Amino acid sequence: MSYKLLIINPGSTSTKIAVYEDEREVFEETLRHSSEEIGQFKHVVDQQNFRTEIILEVLQDNKIDIKEMDAIVGRGGLLKPILSGTYNVNDNMLKDLKENVQGEHASNLGAIIANEIASSIGKSAFIVDPVVVDEMEEVARLSGMPELPRKSIFHALNQKAVAKRYAKENSKNYEDINVIVAHMGGGVSVGAHKKGKIVDVNNALDGDGAFSPERSGGVPVGDLARMCFSGKYTLEEILKKITGKGGFVAYLDTNDGRVVREAALKGDPKSKLVNDSMGYQVAKDIGSAAAVLSGKVDAIILTGGIAYEKIMVDFIREKVEFIAPVIVYPGEDEMLALAQGVIRVLNGDEEVREYK
Repeated sequence: MSYKLLIINPGSTSTKIAVYEDEREVFEETLRHSSEEIGQFKHVVDQQNFRTEIILEVLQDNKIDIKEMDAIVGRGGLLKPILSGTYNVNDNMLKDLKENVQGEHASNLGAIIANEIASSIGKSAFIVDPVVVDEMEEVARLSGMPELPRKSIFHALNQKAVAKRYAKENSKNYEDINVIVAHMGGGVSVGAHKKGKIVDVNNALDGDGAFSPERSGGVPVGDLARMCFSGKYTLEEILKKITGKGGFVAYLDTNDGRVVREAALKGDPKSKLVNDSMGYQVAKDIGSAAAVLSGKVDAIILTGGIAYEKIMVDFIREKVEFIAPVIVYPGEDEMLALAQGVIRVLNGDEEVREYK
């Protein structure tokens, strides 16, 4: 049976929408929102009607009838930790997203808007593998400070999608392989996938791991503590240094990996050092993940936007290919991954989950 799906993926200043017929994209558009438009809303959840109206207008302008959709799929937000899978959007989920139970983020709007549109046409709304997917083994949770357990917040949607893609392309079951996936985008997450579960991964939002175009990654904690109490910074300024103004932004005043690559290739020594240092740290995290998997690794997968940058990929490959073959799946394919998750449920290949 064929299915038609509307996919909604809200970002901080944009909303990506797409229509899929099974796994084939038939329409895609990125709706841009100016800072003035977004700035009129005090909280992210207040943007619901504004973004929904724009989505519906664009669909109408392109002669796309939402009543033809079999389901509406939203990007999952900052929910409570949950298992991997495809989830019905239910009242518990909507309540936690509106109350920012794990934090305020534009992705929280995905399920909210999907539910609003789905309800208007009598269809179901779903989310797939949100950033709070948590399959970590207990031994991986201890940080050394009981008040600060390690958290699983990362690029779960793309990590799961590319790991399953690798398995399929190699005629294997995801549940039978061990792979390491390094997602490199605005943030970096390196996950150890063990027989179908991501048993260890760094907190890519504001925690440990390699620095990235916008994240500081793991920094010397003693020095960070002293910085926090120096009186020079507010809490908000420190948090911005960690997420938003860390990494490339802090060193080179840009979050664009292409700009850094071009400067490095033209001989700028600082750009080359910063670029190499990010690759060095990602490689170290891959090595750590290999230890988690006891060295039994079928493949190392590099993905995310920075996986398009050959200079970065080559640097990491040279460091880690002794562990396992390095496979490169650049980009994210988030919209396709969202569609695939719901299709598996609609086809009966996977059971839908309920958020509690």
